Amino acid sequence: MDVLRPGVARKKLIRRLTVGAVALVAVLLVSLGLSRLKPSAPEVERATVWLDTVKRGPMVREVRGLGSLVPEQILWIPATTDGRVEKLLVLPGAVLKADTVLMVLNNPELELAALNSEYEVKGAEARYRDTEVQLESQRLTQEADLARIQSDYRQASLRADRDNKRADAGLMIELDRQISVAAAEQLDNRRQVETKRLQMAAESRQAQLAVLRADIDKMRALAAMKRSQVAALQVRAGADGVLQEVSVQVGQRVSAGTILAKVVQPERLKAELKIPETQAKDVQIGQKVRVDTRNGVISGSVSRIDPAVRGGTVTVDVGLEGSLPAGARPDLSVDGTIELEHLRDIVYVGRPASGQPEGTIGLFRLSPDGKEASRVTVRLGRASVSTVEVVEGLRPGDRVILSDMPRWDSFDRIRIK
Repeated sequence: MDVLRPGVARKKLIRRLTVGAVALVAVLLVSLGLSRLKPSAPEVERATVWLDTVKRGPMVREVRGLGSLVPEQILWIPATTDGRVEKLLVLPGAVLKADTVLMVLNNPELELAALNSEYEVKGAEARYRDTEVQLESQRLTQEADLARIQSDYRQASLRADRDNKRADAGLMIELDRQISVAAAEQLDNRRQVETKRLQMAAESRQAQLAVLRADIDKMRALAAMKRSQVAALQVRAGADGVLQEVSVQVGQRVSAGTILAKVVQPERLKAELKIPETQAKDVQIGQKVRVDTRNGVISGSVSRIDPAVRGGTVTVDVGLEGSLPAGARPDLSVDGTIELEHLRDIVYVGRPASGQPEGTIGLFRLSPDGKEASRVTVRLGRASVSTVEVVEGLRPGDRVILSDMPRWDSFDRIRIK
């Protein structure tokens, strides 16, 4: 038979309440500890990121642009007259002299016009000679008339002198003397008139011959122009160089002004670089440039900056110095680097994959042991091709990740393994 012991039930209740309270406190403490733990950081392979160390010292600001080699002087050869391409005598790449014939054009109408102009010159010269002979004949006739009148005047003058002496001696009546004197005066007037007519005829002769000579000169000039046009049917290079391009084919009909060929001088080249418009603001004439032709690097300087922006880039001409590397030729693709300025004592780091100069960017900075990286805000300054100035956020010796990491934008901490 069981005997009821007083106080046992009460002790069991107290024990149960104590155990429950301890368990509740333990659960609360564990929950609080878990709530304060940081989320697990994702892992990143070290080999997949680009690391760099922040440095302090001099930095060269540079901008880079792609481009090509182009001739300093390009000779475009146009057609000076209409014609049909009859022959192509040289092909692109040929070395040319100034008088090298590139192609032959055909224009029968022009050749006929040139022939007609030659005959027109001969006809004008014949008319000139005929007119000159006629005017000379007229001059001789007038001189003969003047000589006859002068002879008549001299005889009349002598008779008048004789009759004056007879009249003074009373051997001739006054009327006959006056008639003799009047005849002499009339012939003197005719002599003076004929003299003036002869002078005016000489001036008229010179004027008529001058008009004919002007016509001849005009026709000769026209004939010379036609001859030059016919000669231009044999298209010549016009300067020493290399034939780079032929723009027409045999049998093609071309009009005056049509570009037929392109001649360049390959030993006189310059580089045309396309600089992004956001980086071209600091480019100035005279700055040093290194041009990589893939077969060698050649120095140069900025010689011209295009004032217009085309396709988001600014064209910069670079004058090359020294001899060209082997294989340098027109239209060869090149890579040019322009030195903007030398910065002496600044904090800088490799240029991040994202972020703009004079802006702010978030970068992962490695811990001293290199096993973790935390995001820090960095303010950038002036930039070069591969480096950028650090204004705030990093110190010399810090190691940062420069790779573009869009997958980890939502994390402030990563683990490096």
